[in-house]
Amino acid sequence: MRHQKAGAKLGRTSSHREAMFRNMVTSLFKHQRIRTTEAKAKAIRSWADHVITLAKRGDLHARRQVLSIIREKAVAHKLFEEATERFGGISGGYTRVVKIGRRPGDAAPVSLVELVSTTGTQPKKAAPKPTVTATPPPAPTTTETAPATEAETPAEEAAAPEETAPAEKTAVGEETAAVEAEETPAEASGETESAQPEAEETSVAEKAEGEESEETDTRKTE
Repeated sequence: MRHQKAGAKLGRTSSHREAMFRNMVTSLFKHQRIRTTEAKAKAIRSWADHVITLAKRGDLHARRQVLSIIREKAVAHKLFEEATERFGGISGGYTRVVKIGRRPGDAAPVSLVELVSTTGTQPKKAAPKPTVTATPPPAPTTTETAPATEAETPAEEAAAPEETAPAEKTAVGEETAAVEAEETPAEASGETESAQPEAEETSVAEKAEGEESEETDTRKTE
């Protein structure tokens, strides 16, 4: 049974396979993408992710480990200069495998391996927890304003009669004046009517006295 023998053999010995992967990783970081069969593309991803993780660490030991894999020093130095800025926002998944068809001749599935460009991205921050705000107690203004309005209404009612009293007095005075004005012509007319019968009575009495005096005069002459 094949215990602890993970990974594809790819029809090669271990030394041949490791040398092939080192060359492919060097070409990948040099040209940013390479085209190969699907089995080799899936196997090279773990190598490329491991190299980028060492380059992000950036110490001397990591540099020596990377130089043991990458065969060109210029490519390794460039990787260390750009790793933090380019891949600092993510913690894995630095490569991408894209299927592009089949190879002519043996019809082997061909894939494109390329580095993920994450320049300018920032690490994701945990979403802030929603702040639970306690509901404020009901405003006491409603209970306090009610007595105030009640207290204000009697004052307004008390002030209203004071203001309206002079107006009522003037109205009453005007009514009384009108009534007196209506009554005075009636009284005047009544006085004139009563004066006329008295004048008539006096004239009748004077006539009667004149007649009596005439009768007495006639009698004396006789």
